[in-house]
Amino acid sequence: MVRARSMLEYLMLLTACTFMPVQEGAAQTKVLAPGENLVTEGLPPIPASLAEEVRRYTEFRSASLADWHPISREILISTRFANTAQIHRVKQPGGARTQLTFFSEPVVAATYEPQAGRYFLFGRDIGGNEFAQIYRYDLADGRITLLTDGGRSQNGGIEWSTRGDRIAYGSTRRNGADRDIWVMDPLDPKTDRLALQVTGGGWYVADWSPDDKMLLVGETISVNESRLWLVDIATGAKNLLTDPGKEKVSYRPARFSKDGAGLYLTYDKDSEFQRLACLDLATRKIAVLVDSIPWDIEDLDLSADGKTIALAANEAGISRLYLLDTGSRQLRRIDAIPVGVIRGLKWHPKENVLGFTLSSARSPADVYSLDADTGRLSRWTESELGGLVAADLVEPRLVRWPSFDGRQITGFLYEPPARFTGQRPVIISIHGGPEGQARPTFLGRDNYFLNELGIALLVPNVRGSVGYGKTFVKLDNGIKREDAVQDIGSLLDWIAQQPSLDADRVMVTGVSYGGYMTLASATHYNDRICCALDVVGISHFGTFLKNTESYRRDLRRAEYGDERDPTLREFFDRTAPLHNAAKITKPLFVVQGGNDPRVPRSEAQQMVGQVRKNGTPVWYLLARDEGHGFRKKENADFQFCATVLFVRQYLLGAPGSAASP
Repeated sequence: MVRARSMLEYLMLLTACTFMPVQEGAAQTKVLAPGENLVTEGLPPIPASLAEEVRRYTEFRSASLADWHPISREILISTRFANTAQIHRVKQPGGARTQLTFFSEPVVAATYEPQAGRYFLFGRDIGGNEFAQIYRYDLADGRITLLTDGGRSQNGGIEWSTRGDRIAYGSTRRNGADRDIWVMDPLDPKTDRLALQVTGGGWYVADWSPDDKMLLVGETISVNESRLWLVDIATGAKNLLTDPGKEKVSYRPARFSKDGAGLYLTYDKDSEFQRLACLDLATRKIAVLVDSIPWDIEDLDLSADGKTIALAANEAGISRLYLLDTGSRQLRRIDAIPVGVIRGLKWHPKENVLGFTLSSARSPADVYSLDADTGRLSRWTESELGGLVAADLVEPRLVRWPSFDGRQITGFLYEPPARFTGQRPVIISIHGGPEGQARPTFLGRDNYFLNELGIALLVPNVRGSVGYGKTFVKLDNGIKREDAVQDIGSLLDWIAQQPSLDADRVMVTGVSYGGYMTLASATHYNDRICCALDVVGISHFGTFLKNTESYRRDLRRAEYGDERDPTLREFFDRTAPLHNAAKITKPLFVVQGGNDPRVPRSEAQQMVGQVRKNGTPVWYLLARDEGHGFRKKENADFQFCATVLFVRQYLLGAPGSAASP
């Protein structure tokens, strides 16, 4: 396949290679041809004019913070200039983005060697298979060295030692199922050794002790339960720091204090939400440090001098940034941060400057920093909107509706511009996870449906979503799974009561677990929707658990239930969208990655085959070079064009019929 060296060349190749003429009667019409790695079944020809029409909604970029340089005030970021995201260097706020990696596969994370920044480490998989390998990039000459086994194993979660001479990371290489902890000097891959052998796929390295003798290791059992262990690096001996007790407790981000005498962490013991606390390593007692924020603390980082903890709180979907003085315990909220969602808090190793990534409804993700001494906020990247105007993009409003059991469910409603009059058609877009949360971040391509087609977009947070307390997260576990589906039925009731929304024109869509919710909604509410779009969704929890990668299986059983249990197996069989496919008579579009390790392609293929037996129109799009969703721009663009065609045909009824004000 020909690769472009620049964005201009990429656009020229796209124009030259993906449009092909098709004879239609006496005239020729150019159509958009799928890329060489795409397989299409049941899709009609996509007019090339459609690709041109939606282009400005597909050319936006985003950027995320990868790491600070250990000495200079400069950063590594991940952003896309051609087909995939790659690592770039930025030397100052608003500075040029200098590309360092050039792969056909995306590279979204990197970490500097913390002594002098002579090299950085990054992970990369192949075709979305998530079997990431760790590589070293030497900045002096641009050479790249493979550090891990290069095989069918998953490697990642890198944490540097305090001295910066070793890394600890997780790997499934021993048997493909258990995520052991390994230690290595990245300058000498032969030093790689197994430091801790474990059972289960939920283990990860949280931190090194200040003297580099101990590792803080986390064990995730489920979203509601986890443990923290102290591991002797020399012997591999591990000691449990957190007492499970009768109550299941979730411990999230954790860091050693500067003096190594304690840990800063968040946990939800005796609380619905994650609270900041300190664990004394001598007594094993935990003291709550911040109890005044009635929301989850979802991220934290400790400054290099140990004097300040940065906290990101999830307040009804919006991020709030706080700084805590570890000496005085005084907490202050930083109000200079634009409204949006914060990810990846990271202090500079030498300076009192905090970096993070921020996204909002009107701005794709970009990198910012906050000088904690002066309060100055700096924007390092300003990602292009690809021809869109930020002021024209829609801010959502929070909506609520009662579900079948009287519980209030919430979501975000994006309404089309005022020029679109009358009742508007609706797309319900359900998040994945299931322990995810719909938040008011940048919609990207989906802005087209609002601004050009006048379609309202509703993103619900059904039961099982995080952000609303641990009780709410558990409400869909095991045999309560279909209670979440009923939340969508109640949402359809709510839509019917809204004078601005058209209950006769509703489409349901979702990715991953949201794909399952889409298929389940299509079986339960076939007479109340026009069509459905399932992206890498689960069609039967029994077959899904059998075929998902082994390092994920027990973690998913904790949420969905154990298919080996006869009661749950019967429940899975009875409620599976696959076994209720005969109820689906409305058009269905299924999108799948060929290398998906989470929801294997068999989940899509078996569903497509069953629904087609009904005589129902089924479109199927498979990308051989993708995994759990499409990450490559050329594939994502084709998927979007096909989705627009599907929406026009089956939600709006005819091309252009609902696009007029």
